[in-house]
Amino acid sequence: MWPQHREVSQELGTGSAMDGLIPVKNAWSAMNETCSGRVEMNLFLHCSLVPSVFIVFILSFLQRRVKRHRFDERIPALNGRFAIIVPLDFIDSLRNRWSYGFAFGAVASSVLLLFSEEYVPTHFPAWSKAIISLIGALEVGLAYYPLFACLSTPFKVIGGTLGILYTLSWIVVTMFNIIKCPSGTVIGKYQSAVVHWPVVLCQLFLAGRFVFMVVKGILVYLKLDMDEQDHDQLLHAHHTQYVMRLLKKPTLQLEQKNWLQRTIYTWDPCFKFPNRMIGTSVISLICMYIFVLAEHSVSAVAFGELEDLCVALRELAAENNMSASNLDGILPQLEELSGVLRDSWLISSIFACLMSVVYIFHVLKCYREHIRRLRAGVKSFVPLALRNSRAAVSVAALARYSGWQIAYFLWGYLIVHSVLFLLGVALAYMFVLPVRHGQGMQLLSALEITLISVGLVIGLLIFQIVLAQLFFLQDKVKPEDKSKPLALNNKRAFHNFSYFFFFYNVILGFSNCVLRLLCSFVVGTFLVSRIDRTIMPRGYESADMGFNTWVGMLLVDHHHSHPVLLCFCHLLLAGRQEMPTCAESQYSQGDAGEASRRRSRCRWLLLYTLLKNPGLIVHRKKKDSQPASSLIRVALSSVLLSRRWEGSATEECANGTA
Repeated sequence: MWPQHREVSQELGTGSAMDGLIPVKNAWSAMNETCSGRVEMNLFLHCSLVPSVFIVFILSFLQRRVKRHRFDERIPALNGRFAIIVPLDFIDSLRNRWSYGFAFGAVASSVLLLFSEEYVPTHFPAWSKAIISLIGALEVGLAYYPLFACLSTPFKVIGGTLGILYTLSWIVVTMFNIIKCPSGTVIGKYQSAVVHWPVVLCQLFLAGRFVFMVVKGILVYLKLDMDEQDHDQLLHAHHTQYVMRLLKKPTLQLEQKNWLQRTIYTWDPCFKFPNRMIGTSVISLICMYIFVLAEHSVSAVAFGELEDLCVALRELAAENNMSASNLDGILPQLEELSGVLRDSWLISSIFACLMSVVYIFHVLKCYREHIRRLRAGVKSFVPLALRNSRAAVSVAALARYSGWQIAYFLWGYLIVHSVLFLLGVALAYMFVLPVRHGQGMQLLSALEITLISVGLVIGLLIFQIVLAQLFFLQDKVKPEDKSKPLALNNKRAFHNFSYFFFFYNVILGFSNCVLRLLCSFVVGTFLVSRIDRTIMPRGYESADMGFNTWVGMLLVDHHHSHPVLLCFCHLLLAGRQEMPTCAESQYSQGDAGEASRRRSRCRWLLLYTLLKNPGLIVHRKKKDSQPASSLIRVALSSVLLSRRWEGSATEECANGTA
């Protein structure tokens, strides 16, 4: 039975990213002996660099540079070609969001492949592993670069055709490995398909998307379809809807929401998630799926070896005719421990998986909520030390957010799973096993003493609050008030109450301190994967690098995607394009009447704006030596007069009602 459990780690994954996550030596070479006809994925990754560079070269040649350089004059045949290709826009673009998400999903297995020991050559020294890992990350990025570049290129037909060919090569190799080595000892007959189906699904979706791009490009070329959007579109439809909603008069009647909208999520037509958030969520889900399968394989090996140990001890005792007294006390406990560990591991794995999946979607909800708060000018959720972060720090945070978020999700799952596993084992030995062994009465007697002590402590805490509410607070100012005011009553009795409870509160403080430590540990453990909120106390938020990354990413998105700012810039650009080219020559010829009317109209609009928004008077741009203009003085006097008139009107209304 021992070799059978060792083969679990050798057969899982059929050469995918699972191989490096299983801590069994020579697993890769042993698996090659088990299934020698498959294609090595790491070797195929190396070979895919050649077509990848070729595709990037073609797309770069087709695209022209906006800004010309000196070498363009020396080589006129280039004509601005060989521009820098942008694989995807992490900030502004909202096109092909789900296509980019599935492209990230296709990369998931190779991202986990970077953790494989077989990926690093053995003949390199140990100190160079960090450099080799960096080179490996660059290689993986270059190998999958055509998937993103073909999606973002403006040349739909050529980009779609190259994308179809490149994606089909990955699909063919993956499907060949699944058909060649389908089975395994952990999951069963279709183990390889279970491991690889998310990646294959993402690749098939990309292939379909590239086919759609080719068909759409041909229709546009034949002028059969004119629905071709601009790649650099500044203002989107949901931005316009957001600005229009701001300009509308708010309705007094609240919108009725169902239970799903109140408790889980409410769809907002004026908000769309960027490519970065969708891609991060998709690759997090797929990496979590593969990581859980790898963890399942490790647990299968460990528990199998523990069961084999029990069987080997029984066989050893039977062969050597050992007395029953030597092993009767050890073997049942060892078998019981094996069952408790297996059950606790399975239950904790289910709860940790569900919690991690919920966290992935909850981060999207928190992102939308925080962006909406920033757009409304509410920054109360951002610590004071992080509100004025340097621009370079925020931009760097945007660049590292996706990678850090995926790593935090994986580490969070592993930590939560470990804590829940230990907690399950402790609960099993404290409560479940004593009841199973007929020791329920002893357990109840021990729990009775503990519950009485805890109940007494909680009861005294509640007693202090009730006593303060009844005897040490003054009565309500108005009968309709919800609570009493914070004003002491019966001070002499309160001083005696504080004196006698002082000694008891010292004892209570010791247990409360331990409880505070346990609560901090539990909350910090379950929130370690959520970088949308800090696990550090107030004043120490800057020490939480994950939360700093989250805040910096939010600030960059807020400054580059605010709908009001985008709408304003769009109107400026549209007005500039519609402006006649000979406007300056008309002004130079001089029409004094028209210029005077324009100036008067502008000054009247300025006065009206300042009257409606007095706070803008302070922020007007003026020279230091220039005194306040008559327009500002008129606006200030008008505001003061209007406020005096409103005050006198309210006073007269109050006197009339009295």
